[in-house]
Amino acid sequence: MEYSEDSGTQRAAAASPGSPYFAAVARRILAAHAAPDLRHLIVLLPNHHAAQPLALALVRAAGAPALLLPQMLTLQEWVESAVPGLPVIPESRRSALLYQQLRRRRWFDQPDLWGMTHELLSLFDELTHALDTLPHDEADFAEAVRRASDARDNATLQLEAHLVAALWQAMQEGQEIDEARARQQRLAVLAAQAGAPLYVLRTAAGNALEQRFLDAYAGRAPVEVCDMRELAANSFIAAHDTAAGLSARADELRAAAVAPLSGKLKFFAAASLEQEARAAAMQVRRWLAEGKRDIAVVVQDRVVARRMRALLERADVLVADEAGWTFATLSVATVLDRWLAALQSAFYHHDLLDLLKSPFIFANMTPGARKAAVYSLEQLLRKQGVVGGLESFIDLAQHEESLREPLGRLRQAADAMGIQARRTLAEWLDALAASLAVLEIDAGLAQDAAGAQLLQALAMWREELAEDSGHYRFAEWRRWLAQQLDTQTYLDTGMESTVRFTHLIGARWRAFDAVLLLGCDAGHLPSVADGGRWFNDGVRGSLGLPTRATQAARQRDDLYALLNLNDTVLVTWQREREGEEWLLSPFLELLRDLHALAFDDDLTETELPAYLAAEDAHVARLPESAQPAPVVDASMLPGTVTISAYNSLVACPYQFYARHILRLNELDEVPEGIEKRDYGEHVHTILQRFHETHAVVSARPAEEMETALEHISRQVFSELLARDFAARAWFERWRRAIPGYIAWQLQNEAEGWRYQSAESSFVRELPIAGEAGGVRLRGRIDRMDVKGEQQRVLDYKTQSVARLTSMLAEPGEDVQLACYAWAHGAEEAAFVSLDGRQPRSVAPAQDLGQLAELNAQRLSRVIAEARQGAGLPANGVGGACAYCEVRGLCRKGEWAA
Repeated sequence: MEYSEDSGTQRAAAASPGSPYFAAVARRILAAHAAPDLRHLIVLLPNHHAAQPLALALVRAAGAPALLLPQMLTLQEWVESAVPGLPVIPESRRSALLYQQLRRRRWFDQPDLWGMTHELLSLFDELTHALDTLPHDEADFAEAVRRASDARDNATLQLEAHLVAALWQAMQEGQEIDEARARQQRLAVLAAQAGAPLYVLRTAAGNALEQRFLDAYAGRAPVEVCDMRELAANSFIAAHDTAAGLSARADELRAAAVAPLSGKLKFFAAASLEQEARAAAMQVRRWLAEGKRDIAVVVQDRVVARRMRALLERADVLVADEAGWTFATLSVATVLDRWLAALQSAFYHHDLLDLLKSPFIFANMTPGARKAAVYSLEQLLRKQGVVGGLESFIDLAQHEESLREPLGRLRQAADAMGIQARRTLAEWLDALAASLAVLEIDAGLAQDAAGAQLLQALAMWREELAEDSGHYRFAEWRRWLAQQLDTQTYLDTGMESTVRFTHLIGARWRAFDAVLLLGCDAGHLPSVADGGRWFNDGVRGSLGLPTRATQAARQRDDLYALLNLNDTVLVTWQREREGEEWLLSPFLELLRDLHALAFDDDLTETELPAYLAAEDAHVARLPESAQPAPVVDASMLPGTVTISAYNSLVACPYQFYARHILRLNELDEVPEGIEKRDYGEHVHTILQRFHETHAVVSARPAEEMETALEHISRQVFSELLARDFAARAWFERWRRAIPGYIAWQLQNEAEGWRYQSAESSFVRELPIAGEAGGVRLRGRIDRMDVKGEQQRVLDYKTQSVARLTSMLAEPGEDVQLACYAWAHGAEEAAFVSLDGRQPRSVAPAQDLGQLAELNAQRLSRVIAEARQGAGLPANGVGGACAYCEVRGLCRKGEWAA
């Protein structure tokens, strides 16, 4: 590649933060090789972002009008150019083979086998990179581990060694090699072909395999490693493993007149996650306002990063994400999980509704039509109380036209999955693809960038696993898929932005206009994996495997290299979480302490708090909440008021407004177990059937009537008894009350009362003075009794006598009995408490006729006033507010205080 000196980009880059280090590399290269032709050289870069600044540094150092550049590439690219001797097994199939080995040997619990498989494969790769070959047999490897651990009697460690060696050797069989061994072979091929001088740019130590490759290459051709740790050894930012000797180092820096970092590096300690995200977003916006156009956010805490990204997008600042997100964290994978969860739970209603609410299902339907269908189904399920079972849902919705096709497709897709079968992983993926096509989830995913990548991944795994012959149950395959989605990363390649999320490895040898290090507390930096369940750090270190210390050291070196290469850096972290103090990363704490000792400056960011305070001051303040009393247009007021609505109006007019005018009623929950309300409904049904069959109980022996009532009770409770074991307790409770109920009914008949009807509905017109149209009162009476010309209305309740008495203590507070009596001109009305073994009647203490007339007049008056513009105030008290579902709407907790 020819590179010209006549470039504005080159002149601009000459003054960039990383220029001195690229210039040092350029001088090394040109000191050994004459310009202008450098094509015979190879330069290994950590990433392609380092190519342009190195090329510019070479042109500048050569002082030539044009330069033939060396071959610049990453080690991964170079490795992929070499062909291994044997075909490479895909990682997905390798994972399946190891899983089958573990399942066959029965060493570990079945539910954890996929996790164990993932850990073991990572360990095998580490061993491949660390060791040229594993010892010949299990005994040799166990002995090597024993020597490494210096613990002859450690039976657990010896068992680990035998297991690892046995599985390692089992995985070496076959005509294919894994990616780790293929990399080893490819590097060996490249080392054997060495001829061109090699330069390597790095910021931290490589692994053992890479070092063996460089040593082998150096035996045939010159190799020079340009290590940032050496290039920046005399800078202020260099590695210090402990705080010991910081004072002496501070004295040295002052004596050497090293420039302070005050204009280069700042620290911001946030009081909370929200403040850290706001401060980070604010700083990025400040940098953009200053004209910076290449801003890196090096993310340590992904939770804070999500919040920061949302704040930036709210300010119309888009973010490119180089790190990506695992599919398991994205909504496109959620729809798969919901579908599989619905299948595994036999279409439990919550799982089904969650699935149907996904925007990716039924892509042929308009969003409005899909939402309407889901709403219709949800209403049906809540009303009918059906907990699960696709066929039950289909039967329930047979008269709902909008639900026939969606539920029919769910049945067809469930048949395609056939979760009772045992299949290979590829066959399960085929079944999944078929079911997604039936549900048109695949079409929905294809319209989304992440969804399209997910479909490609599923197709790739299906192809890779075509030759795998192991058979799996649905639950095993589902755990496998969950693990695959948790390891596969989505990258949004279509996003271009001046602000990018990246990570320390991705920032190697890169210079930016500004860098924000996000979430740099001691819990996230260093972010060292726990090493899994295999071997302690002492053994790992002796075997040449990465330890916590080596991984932490690499992160420290990458961090310090980034700080050396960049002149504008802000570090943020949360100083407190859930009431506990959180410390800054030890790498940065040492650096900050050293600067404070050398220059009496701890580099605290002082401007951001003022910007955040100014932002707070400009937040719109809503007026304080006041007691609401909405005025409703007459056309919105209902022409018919139910008894329950009237009770709501009396309890709190605002509650009536929210429930029966705005129709913001809370959705009923699908009952998963029998509740007291269900018990009451079943007792109502039992008594209706009994009295319709036996209108006069005293006409037959009491024992016969008890038997008849118990027989009807068993019939009514039969479905509940079959579905819910807890229903037996409720049935027994009612069965013990049967003798008392028969005795109570015999007493009624002895007093001259006769059963007349049950569950009778009524609608009565209430006139409104001065208006042509009145208001209709609608209700349903549990039971009507007669005695000659007299009528009595009864309302069954499962509440206690004390509770019912308190409901009727204040005249007009409960309108139910008074309205029933008014609607039928009844002389008597009472609640019947079925709470104990003996029913008891609770009647109003006031004159019933007068109470009924006053309740009717009040309803007419209140509706008339509302039609004329009177407000409906939130004036509920006591129990009316305690369990009111619209209390959050009226905000009583704010204005009442």
